[in-house]
Order: sequence, then structure tokens, then C-alpha cells
Amino acid sequence: MASNKRILCDPLTDNNPITWQVLGVCSALAVTTQVKTAIVMSLALTFVLCFSNLVISLLRKVIPGKIRMIVELCVIATLVIIADQFLKAKMYDVSKQLSVFVGLIITNCIVMGRAEAFALQNKPFASVLDGIGNGLGYSIVLVAVAAIRELLGSGTLLGLQVMPEAYPCNTLMILPPGAFIIIGLLIWFQRVYISKTLREEE
Repeated sequence: MASNKRILCDPLTDNNPITWQVLGVCSALAVTTQVKTAIVMSLALTFVLCFSNLVISLLRKVIPGKIRMIVELCVIATLVIIADQFLKAKMYDVSKQLSVFVGLIITNCIVMGRAEAFALQNKPFASVLDGIGNGLGYSIVLVAVAAIRELLGSGTLLGLQVMPEAYPCNTLMILPPGAFIIIGLLIWFQRVYISKTLREEE
């Protein structure tokens, strides 16, 4: 069994859910025009991921095998509703900007995949660490893409003007093709450099 440190840190680099497993790309394209929305989306997914892993792990010995995916979906959907209602109550403007994408966490392959592949086979503490690690791995990429897109596309970061007033905003960066380009470059960089470096160190 993998150590707790490896469970937590592996998704941050060598097994990142977006740049290595290529999961959760839809939200990475849709909510990364601004850093603020990317951060909120990251927190929502990490919350759902951690607690769904915890609940599934606690119930793993009593869930009938034939309906395990239905149970996982019900747990995930309940947590997504909680996250969505919280955002509507406390951060309504951001909730409107995120639109349906918080609700679509229900179908996010990262969440269902970790519940099925990890939480069903491991103890609660390790499952929570796995949820935190994958949530952080997802968040790092999402916020990095959003920072690049907002900076180059709008000349701002977190809504604050960073580029000079005369900066000609790159409209490609606020369109989906811009996100594809950035994610593609991050995937290339992670696979060629980061993973290679880690393998050499091992």
C-alpha cells in the first residue's frame, strides 16, 4: 500500500488528474477565464472529492457490489447540491458566473473515478488524503490556466489591473481555443520535464 505522503503528493505532479490522466478538462476550459471563478470551482470540487471519498470509504463494506455506482452517484450528487446551495447563499455573483458547472461536478470523471478506484478499496483517512491530493492537483492546473488567460486576455489578475492601460488584450485567451492551447502546453511540460525529473530522482 502506498504511503500517506505518496497518496497526497502523487496527484500534484506525476499523476495529475488533468495533465496526466486528462480528466476534468471540460471545467478547465469553461471556468478559467478569471482566477476568482477558477478558485471557487477548485474549492467546490475539492470539497466534493474529499467528502465523497470519505463517505464511500466508510460504507465500502456494506455497499452491495451491484449498486455501488448508484450509491457513489447519490453521495456525490448530495455533496454537489450542498456546495451549489452554499455558493448561491454566500457568493451569488460567482455562482451565476459558474452557471451549471458546479452542478456538473456530479459527472466529473475525477470524482467518480477516485470513489470507484480508491475509496472503495482503502480506509477513510487514506481516502481523504487521496481526495485532497487530487483536488489540489486539479486546482493547481485550473488556477494556473485561469491566471494565464486572465492576464493575457484581460490584462488583470483577480480583477486588478496588472498590464499597462495600453496593453492590447489578447482575445484568443478568453476563448475556448486559448484554454486548449494553454492546457496542451501544460500537459507537454508536465510529461516531458516534471515526470522525467521525478523518474530520474527515483
